[in-house]
This record gives sequence, structure tokens and C-alpha cells, in this order.
Amino acid sequence: MGRRGFLRGVGVSMALPALESFRPLLAAGLESRPIATTASGAPLRMAYMYIPNGVNVSNWQPKGNGAGYELGSTFAPVKHLKEHFQVFSGFEQVNATSGKDGPGHHARGNATFLTGARARKTAGADIQLGISIDQVAAMKAGAVTRLPSLELSTAGVRKSGKCDSGYSCAYQYNLSWRSETQPMTPESNPRSVFERLFGAGSAKERADSLGQRYASKRSLLDFIQNDAKALHRHLGKNDQQKLDEYLTGVREIERQIEKVESMGLPPDPGVGAPSGKPDSFKEHLRLLMDMMVLAFKTDSTRISTFMLSHEGSNRSFQEIGVSAGHHSISHHQGNKQKLEMIGKIDRFYMEQFGYFLDKMKATEDVDGKSLLHNSMIVYGGCIKDGNRHNNDNLPIVLAGNGGGAFKPGRHVDLGEDVPLTNLYLRMLEEFGVDEKRFGDSTGALRKV
Repeated sequence: MGRRGFLRGVGVSMALPALESFRPLLAAGLESRPIATTASGAPLRMAYMYIPNGVNVSNWQPKGNGAGYELGSTFAPVKHLKEHFQVFSGFEQVNATSGKDGPGHHARGNATFLTGARARKTAGADIQLGISIDQVAAMKAGAVTRLPSLELSTAGVRKSGKCDSGYSCAYQYNLSWRSETQPMTPESNPRSVFERLFGAGSAKERADSLGQRYASKRSLLDFIQNDAKALHRHLGKNDQQKLDEYLTGVREIERQIEKVESMGLPPDPGVGAPSGKPDSFKEHLRLLMDMMVLAFKTDSTRISTFMLSHEGSNRSFQEIGVSAGHHSISHHQGNKQKLEMIGKIDRFYMEQFGYFLDKMKATEDVDGKSLLHNSMIVYGGCIKDGNRHNNDNLPIVLAGNGGGAFKPGRHVDLGEDVPLTNLYLRMLEEFGVDEKRFGDSTGALRKV
């Protein structure tokens, strides 16, 4: 029982959250720290969340420097979390600039954000970029978890076609890249993410399990209830409560998915799943965030990327009173009304980020700290002002303490243009991945 980490049934496997009864030996005092692990021995998580089309700069920009700074109005939804993140000024991504390639700022921005590389300008099959930071980490640390990494998006999957001024859609719809020519396909379908987290066994067993659940309207929990009851009897009172809360949370997510998806026997979960997605963009974002938290909570993965929306997205936000398309109004030309609408969109995305951080903060990790404490979470984009399409002084937030390695609660003005990849290199260092350079980096950032 001391090493047990899963509840199993035919075609399903549920990783357990942190329980006192199964608390692993922590790494404090060891001569060398295991990869993707904090100084306390808890898992260290790494996440990247992307926002498109630039921001309302005046509303975003903090006032003052250090711990005594004042947040911009964009950050109102996360003001209560101020001590858990730091805002940066001065990061740039040179390879996202026009250079000799001309138009195509959105495709380049999306492509460069996690790679630090310049995308080859082509709409054909000869795409070329570079490996992304999350996949550098996954290649070294992915073996310690069930899933090497988890890629999420609210947009559809596109790996070909022409999207932005002669650039392939592959650049604009993918954040994570396995190699110079292979993007990691992000998942936008909540059901597919759920099955990826909790499916197990052969493709046939997974398909049969999912098919039975659809046909009989049964829950995933029905397939593991005998295992759960047997485990429950061996747990202390605190762990029994934690297990009950965890199973209730999983069931609630499952209900949300069932509410929005079309019923009927889906394809093999190894190939695809029902195409149902929430009608509400907010609900879609939060449902994927819930599963991201679950993935970290159960140590199913320690690495994730989430493209909240792709660069150039022209989504409208009727729910907050913005009927115009986001990309269209990002070309604001100083128009006050358009800037106000951009500010509303920025706050909407920040509110969802706050929802995610609150969930991470409220979830206890194996060392008694929170998931947020034991995480490194980058939130931001590769364009500062959508009207100028500039790639300097980027809107970047780093949340979490990195297990104690970072000092959140500050505005860090770098005082000069610094490659964003310098931050990524530092994150790799904390993750236990020894890389001297990444992308256009000039050295690991120390002001974190």
C-alpha cells in the first residue's frame, strides 16, 4: 500500500493526489536533487499560458519597482494573489520581429514565444522553427510521469495551410514544438483531455470503457469503485476526506464535459473523441484549467502549455460587452473606445488566470506546500501593443515560487532589453536540466 499511486479499472486508471499515507521520501539532505523536483523533494511543475494580440499597455504596466509596486488595472482580478507572482518589464523576442521577412507578426509571435527561434516564412510543407522550451524539459524529465507533457488550446488543430502573410498555419496554431519541423498537437476537446488523463490499457480496453460509459451513462468512478472502497478502508481520516473530495472533483469535471458534448459512441479515444466543446468561452477555458490542475495534482505530468487563444484570433467577447473581434480592435490607432475594449479583454483573460492560480494555491502538495508554491508558471504573450506589433517589453508574468527558488510579489524592471529565453534557461536550471543555451539566450536570468 505504501507505494500505491493509482485506482484501476478496466480501461481506466486514476492517479491519486497527495495523501499522507503514501507520502514519498523527500529529497532534503540528498547530495543531488532528482530532476523536476523541489528542494523539499516535491514535484516541480512548469507551465506556459499564452494570450494573443497584445495588451492595453497603459492598463497593464505596473508603477514602481520591487515589492512596493502598484499593479496596473488589468491585474485587478488577481490583486489578492499579488504575493504569488512577479511582473516583468524588459523581456524581448528578437526572432519574432519583422527582420527581412516583412508582415506576419502574429504567426511569428506565436511560433517564437516558446522556441526563441525564427520561423521560416513558408506556407508549404517545409516549415522550420525550433524545439520549444517545454519539450526540452520533457525530453529530460518526461519519463518520471505518466505523460511527458500536456498541450492545451481553445483553438482547433491546424498544421498546414496559409494563415498569416505567407506563414503556415502550423506556426499560428501551435505553441509547443517537438523538433524544428514537428509541432506538438494541442488538445482543445475537454473529453479528449479527460480520457488522456484517466484512460488506461489497450486501445480496445479504452474504447470499450468509454463506450460503456456512454451507452449506460455511467461515470468513470463506477469503474474504479471497488478499488476505491478497498483503498478507503486503509486510509486515515484526513486522507479519507481528501480522497472523497478528489473523487467528487473528478466527477464534477466529468459532469461538465457530459453537459456540453454530443452523446453517442465516440471514436477510439486513441484517435479522437466527441467534438463537443462548451458554448461559453469562459467555461471552456476553466474546464481545461481544471484538468491542468488535476494533471499536476496527481503528478500525471509536470509540464504543460496552454494557448488561451491563438495569435490573430478575432474572437468577440459578447459576455463582457465586446462585440468587435479581438484582432480587429487590437489595431486601435490610439482610439480610446477600442483601447477600452482591449482592456476589458485583458481583464477577462487575467480573471481566468486568477481562477487557475486560486485552484493551484488551494491544492496541497506532498510536502505540505501548495501546488502553486511548487510551480513555475509563465503567463503572457509575444506582442506588447497590437497596434505596433512590437516584440519588446513583453507582457510577462511569472507565478509560483518554483519550490522556493523564486521571489514573487515584485515588479522586476530589467532596465534593458533581455531575451525572454534567459528566463526559460533559468527555469530549465531549476528543473534540473543542464542547458547552456536555449534559442537566442545570453545566459540564465538571475533577477527572479
